[in-house]
Amino acid sequence: MSLTLKIILGMIFGFITGTVINFFSLDNNFYINTYFINGIFDVVGSIFISSLKLMVVPLVFFSLSTGIASFDKEKKISVIALKTLLLYLFTTALAISLGLLIAIFLSPGSGLDLITSSQFNAPQAPSLKSVLIDIFPTNPVQAMAEGKMLQIIVFSIFFGIALRLTKDINNNLFEIMQNITNVIMKMVFILINFAPIGVFCLLASLFAVQGINVLGNLAGYFFIVIFVLLFHGLIVYPSLLYIFTRIKPFWFYSKLRPLMVFAFSTSSSNATMPVTLKTVTEDIGVDPKIASFTIPLGATVNMDGTAIMQGVATVFIANAYNIDLSTLDYLMVILTATLASVGTAGVPGVGLIMLAMVLSQVGLPTEGIALILGVDRILDMLRTVVNVTGDSTVSTIVASSENAMDKNNYKK
Repeated sequence: MSLTLKIILGMIFGFITGTVINFFSLDNNFYINTYFINGIFDVVGSIFISSLKLMVVPLVFFSLSTGIASFDKEKKISVIALKTLLLYLFTTALAISLGLLIAIFLSPGSGLDLITSSQFNAPQAPSLKSVLIDIFPTNPVQAMAEGKMLQIIVFSIFFGIALRLTKDINNNLFEIMQNITNVIMKMVFILINFAPIGVFCLLASLFAVQGINVLGNLAGYFFIVIFVLLFHGLIVYPSLLYIFTRIKPFWFYSKLRPLMVFAFSTSSSNATMPVTLKTVTEDIGVDPKIASFTIPLGATVNMDGTAIMQGVATVFIANAYNIDLSTLDYLMVILTATLASVGTAGVPGVGLIMLAMVLSQVGLPTEGIALILGVDRILDMLRTVVNVTGDSTVSTIVASSENAMDKNNYKK
């Protein structure tokens, strides 16, 4: 039995186990709640997520530094960085535009009166000045300890450039760092073999608490977000991929299947990053020098799934509060969410902060976020799948434009 099938079975059995526990109210049983939901399921799932996150910082630093040091010219680095950032911003703007257009057409939230009981304290959004300053670390060790990915990326780029400029006298250091990268990738491979157990425990714990009754009056919003996520993931990405690379989408997605299941279970682009990097380099054939830059950056700034949620949620909350938005308001939503995807990348609770920023920009009450919190955890899993698919697609497009694809890995 292949590892992919094992992970899918773990996901299915986890969903069934959690749903059965919730449906029969077994989560109220002291022993099941203590020893299984908050015991085995929670402990094993948390250890699995922590083990994935353990790989992120060393993998980003060593792979990105050696990747930058391997480039022949600084100009090539800047070209790749510009291509990558523009593609990520373009797909994010496209994603929120799709979310807005489809939500406006289907009008979720119309006729709902959920206002009076809803409260949400929006986190303070960082200013543009603080965002720009915060990108550059004052202490790289502290940035690594706190997992501030943009700061880690900036330091890794500087370190990689310096390593390249001194490679003639520091060649041993370069080789050591490459070997460390290989060791970390092997650690990722070992960890992936435990994925079926981790996926089972994560989903069993989630659905035992949430169940499927959480949808209630939010069914319209819930299914519209899912529809737009599927449209973006199955129509937009394959179209961009084929237009720019001529790679067949069916082959591409067959290579991404294990990654998608992984992302669905972890609900974290950062935690999934080691698996994303392994998939695009070994299975799709992207040059590690390219992927070591595009994947960490994508996990930090590419939030297409979150952007789609923001677009639909904005229309939903506006309808629930009976507030009309103008065309200019919708344009401001697109602009704010696109720019905020970069600015709020390293802030905890980034999805809620970004949505609060968007709602405030167009005069919608931020307490409306409380209306959608009930189903947000489930949607977060699908958003992460879209995010890592976008990371992989952009990485492949950038690598193809730089002739940095292993043609033995893919079929035209």
